[in-house]
Amino acid sequence: MALAGAETYVLPMQEGGGQGDVFDPGEETPERIRWDRVSALTDEAKVFVGGTLEMRDDCRIFAASPGKPLLLIFYDGPDRLLAVRAIRTGRHRNEYWNPITPYALILGALFLIFLALSFLPRPAFHITAVVAFAAVFIPLFPMVPPGVLFTVIYRRLWWQARIFRAYRDLARLPLIYKGRLAGGEPYGPVSLDEPSRSLEDGEIPLLIPEEEKRKKDKWFIYGALPEPGGSPVEPADVFAVYGALPGKPETLARRYTRKAYAFEIIAWLLLLAGIGLNAFFVRAIIILL
Repeated sequence: MALAGAETYVLPMQEGGGQGDVFDPGEETPERIRWDRVSALTDEAKVFVGGTLEMRDDCRIFAASPGKPLLLIFYDGPDRLLAVRAIRTGRHRNEYWNPITPYALILGALFLIFLALSFLPRPAFHITAVVAFAAVFIPLFPMVPPGVLFTVIYRRLWWQARIFRAYRDLARLPLIYKGRLAGGEPYGPVSLDEPSRSLEDGEIPLLIPEEEKRKKDKWFIYGALPEPGGSPVEPADVFAVYGALPGKPETLARRYTRKAYAFEIIAWLLLLAGIGLNAFFVRAIIILL
């Protein structure tokens, strides 16, 4: 199995041996690492390999192909929670600062300074030169007072939208099995009007926090179904999802999609409002000059 060209990720380590049944908004995103850094991982890390299986020399091996690279995930904690944790942490944050930001800022600043210096010797274009110099600092507008208050609120709202999108994906997760697991086990839900003792005692993990449940909604517990009409149990496949949802998956997914869109729209409007407020003050200063 040639893994050198695989896409390799490391899930954030769980704090305090948690069971992963609570979504932590501060949880870091998976780190993508180069294959030559794998040796730096601790011996306690587990590895999940996903990809195409091929028969070569009477043996089944993982093989990468163009457009279909192998996927490696290093993780800790229970195997049962791997899919849930990967979805919870897998959404990228909307970061203002990213790997290409420094180069973009430097190139933009150099261009604006060159533009300002070109117009500075011409008295008729004095305002143009001042505006060009002021534009160098536009990338800092979201992070300076008074607009920084809007930026703080924007980041919090976007963080909440990220959580709702993760909830949406978690609600849809049990639906991917389409009634049967890869090993042939029947798979499906049982709905309950009230939480069972196993659910209250924490024996059945929550895929989405309990506070997200509405009074009129039922509990849906997903797992292997050993007999028709029986209670779901943990699947033999340790990576198959086993847990409870505080409502019907399709209904939850639509609800969280609407909430995520609403929070994102409000967040962008607030960010633009903060930039506009700072731009107003800069314009007033320029006029005074």
